[in-house]
Amino acid sequence: MEKQYLEDLKVGDKWISREQVINSDDIKAFAKDYDPQPFHLDEAAAKDTFFAGLAASGWQTASITMRLMVETIPIATGLIGAGGQISWPRPTRPGDSLHMVAEVIEIKPSRSKPDRGIVTVQIDTLNQEGEAVQTFTCNMLAFRRSNR
Repeated sequence: MEKQYLEDLKVGDKWISREQVINSDDIKAFAKDYDPQPFHLDEAAAKDTFFAGLAASGWQTASITMRLMVETIPIATGLIGAGGQISWPRPTRPGDSLHMVAEVIEIKPSRSKPDRGIVTVQIDTLNQEGEAVQTFTCNMLAFRRSNR
């Protein structure tokens, strides 16, 4: 896939990633290091929680999404975050096969720094049923080719 600069991007550009399967061992290993709560660590303990079963940390879902974004979104100068809004409408479960769909929804060239702009991308992480497990509206810095 050819790398793209700010002037190459347009509203409506869309990318779809490969799938990534997550299992209970993955969920527990991530939770042990980064989000050690019972609903991420232990199936029995998780049954009596809000999630009613083992669920991945939202931050693990975000980490998987980031990997898929880096592999899929062809912004030439890298994926440089400039803020955003994230939500997890349903839990990621053991056995889920995740993929992300990203679509450019806005492009704002900078007025003060003509070599760059902000690209807003709607990034939805979906499970094998097509259900959103994460929604992320992400602002990314993108540079113009002419200044590289």
